[in-house]
Amino acid sequence: MGEEVGSFCQKEQDHGLEKSLDMTMLLKLCKPAIERGAKVHAELPIININRVVGTITGSELTRKHGSQGLPEDTIHLKFHGSAGQSLAAFCPPGMTFELEGDANDYVGKGLSGAKIIIYPPKGSSFKAEENILIGNVAFYGATTGCAYINGIAGERFCVRNSGVRTVVEGVGDHGCEYMTGGQVIVLGETGRNFAAGMSGGTAYVYDIDGLFEKRLNKEMVNLYRLIECGDKDIANVKAEIEKHVEVTGSERGRFLLENWNTELPKFFKVLPRDYERMLECFRKVEEQGLSGDEAAMAAFEENLKDLARVGGN
Repeated sequence: MGEEVGSFCQKEQDHGLEKSLDMTMLLKLCKPAIERGAKVHAELPIININRVVGTITGSELTRKHGSQGLPEDTIHLKFHGSAGQSLAAFCPPGMTFELEGDANDYVGKGLSGAKIIIYPPKGSSFKAEENILIGNVAFYGATTGCAYINGIAGERFCVRNSGVRTVVEGVGDHGCEYMTGGQVIVLGETGRNFAAGMSGGTAYVYDIDGLFEKRLNKEMVNLYRLIECGDKDIANVKAEIEKHVEVTGSERGRFLLENWNTELPKFFKVLPRDYERMLECFRKVEEQGLSGDEAAMAAFEENLKDLARVGGN
């Protein structure tokens, strides 16, 4: 049986505002999950002086259960308000952070398996897909986990991301800079210099205004129309948008699903050339019946022989 924890009285809320929310509330709330894996759900207010919310709790969870954490959604923390810097930084599997409001910089910094869901307050008059909802450098250095953001992110979204999977309504300048893994789906405009130094992972962009190619840094990546990339890629993107709509209520996402055949030609896939070359090497060696470490070593050797790699093209 899960353990439901309701909203706290105002006195208890105010007590923790200028101290670590983890130390004053979250560790105690999440103790049943950390100690015996019981499900915990809580709703709490949050303001922008509440920084690195969830990180200490996540550390204790990892100390107890290791890097594998707990089953998905074991700890589900829903917040109302404006989160301070580094919401859910470094948090492990088993933790879900749902925020009805907005957040400052470094959301999901170093995310290590947790899930993050952010959307505007119910009843908001502004269009989520046209307004910034989270700050700069979200998911910097994230390694695993997933995130659904019903709004625009600031600059340097998913810089040095190596494994997190995200859906966002738009991003500022330098999105996916130095990204080495994971997946980013952008359902709207990007800023300039998208994918600079991107050596791994995949990005999918809905080119709503027809200007994405001009904003893309092509030095290390190839650009393809999603409609030409095969059923597997298309199904993957559609499934992620469906999940995004389910958890955030995204109007942009709902529009895309309802008009899928019409809007699909506007989607692009961004794939780093080195990464694409390595994927092709893996495909070749797997066709030869190799798998696991043996396949990885064979693919590495195959890639070494590639003249395009040697020439830096």
